[in-house]
Amino acid sequence: MSITEDQKREIEALAGGRSNVSSLRTSGSVVNVTVKDQGLVDQVAARSLEGAREVSLASGTLRIAFADNRKGNEMGKYHDFAADVLENVGGKENVNSVTHCITRLRFKLKDEKRADGEALKDLDGVIQIIQSGGQYQVVVGDKVDEVYDELVKGFGLAGAGEVPADDEPAERDGNLFNRLMDVISGSMGPLLMGLAAAGMIKGIVALCASLGWMATTDGAYQVLYAIGDGYFYFLPIILGYTAAKKFGLNEFTGIALGAALVYPTMVNIANPAVVSGAVVTPAALGTVFAGTPFAMSYYSTFFGLPIIMPAAGYTSSVIPIILAVWVASKLERWLKTVIPSILRNFLVPVICFAVMAPLTYLVIGPVAGIISSLLTLCFESLYNIPMIGAPLTGLVVGGLWSTLVMFGLHWAAVPVILNNMSTLGFDYVSTVVCIGGFVGVGQGIAVLLRTKSDKLRGVTVPALISQLCGIGEPFLYGVQIPSKFLFYQNIAFSAIGGLACGLLGIKIYMMGGMGFFVFPSYINPATGDMTDMIKIAAVVAVLMIAAFAFTFATYRDKNNPAVKDVA
Repeated sequence: MSITEDQKREIEALAGGRSNVSSLRTSGSVVNVTVKDQGLVDQVAARSLEGAREVSLASGTLRIAFADNRKGNEMGKYHDFAADVLENVGGKENVNSVTHCITRLRFKLKDEKRADGEALKDLDGVIQIIQSGGQYQVVVGDKVDEVYDELVKGFGLAGAGEVPADDEPAERDGNLFNRLMDVISGSMGPLLMGLAAAGMIKGIVALCASLGWMATTDGAYQVLYAIGDGYFYFLPIILGYTAAKKFGLNEFTGIALGAALVYPTMVNIANPAVVSGAVVTPAALGTVFAGTPFAMSYYSTFFGLPIIMPAAGYTSSVIPIILAVWVASKLERWLKTVIPSILRNFLVPVICFAVMAPLTYLVIGPVAGIISSLLTLCFESLYNIPMIGAPLTGLVVGGLWSTLVMFGLHWAAVPVILNNMSTLGFDYVSTVVCIGGFVGVGQGIAVLLRTKSDKLRGVTVPALISQLCGIGEPFLYGVQIPSKFLFYQNIAFSAIGGLACGLLGIKIYMMGGMGFFVFPSYINPATGDMTDMIKIAAVVAVLMIAAFAFTFATYRDKNNPAVKDVA
């Protein structure tokens, strides 16, 4: 519900009059009034207000929560919490849009200075506040889905990359890096949980096949593998939808562009086919950039122009569809300004489809292919430096990963990881990302045995459970960072683990598994080889034991700035 001006005047009167009110702020159905003298507030009258369901007065603030009058009276469990978060990020009028990942609400604010970070940190349920990548991130843990739903459905915020109004994009940060991070997180964030689920299913099925519990010819294997692999195979279609929401393009146009990229005839354009009982391999009509790492052959033409396809096609790709949707959003916005409204509804998508599909295959796809090849070449060159390349890559990525997660910058690695898996069939950048979490488990068990703080135990137990499931932010922000020493210790052990992964040449073949479910991702699905899984399990086991022993020997409550309830 929205608070009327008459209600505001009535609330001011019972709060001791306008002269006693420093500020009056509303967030949906919640009113917060800061007063100069609490003794002048009439709480009895406040509780008698029509629709008032909760009234409190503390620290100079009168808080009145009114009954929500949404259809069906469906007020969520976290409605009040969402209202408090919204109020302290500056209110609805200060929010361009909000999206979320596994544990964070990611706000795009008009003015970050209007947000009250200290008040947010004091809210019961807020773990941490981070300002990074042009986003104001509020870490709330595993209740993030429900809080997000309340913000979008209960308070009417634009969510999940939606354009706030009039098909115009939200105000942009001039910083190129911030804009890039915003595009990546806005496009990849909404599909992350589906990606994780598909990766887990694919990994578990590969493990079952490797252990002989299931044959690859079994119907059960084929169905379950189709679920896991299908998500990655048709990723351009899913990204077409999320990127369209991010850029303000009609979502179905984005889906159509993604579908065109993975259409079977185009995917199989260079594959051998059986003709009259004989296997026929198509001959390439030509090759561009021949003799370079960017070489791409073409097997067909579009009115004489070569249709250039990367060797792996566009299935499982990320960069081509995001670029295509971005260009299409510009085209669609321009078409809406020049086409009469009576023709706009059907003519705009017709022109977008007719122009963008060929343009993507002829220009955007090849450009994206060059970018993808360049990324792969850079990381391969670093990784393959004799003697030091692989260990150095593991050391750097392993040591930096927790810091990247802390600032929400790990999103920048996601397209690189997916690109490596699409072009190489495996990845070496993400082999180390699970190590810090398992190091944290060892640290957390030691802290539980050593601490005398009931408060720290209360934070550590649920954070450890989340950590075991692969969600590390609660432990990171609730235990490691407040201690500082535990955070630095985790960085050191993770860097050592990354170094070991590089020396052992460990590769990961699937993306998505989290916590203990990550291990099947190290099985090569093509061969069933479990060597990399055994290697990473050994590295993790050694580091967990080492982290536990070191933390148990060194941790003291008196050295932890976050522990205040122990003398």
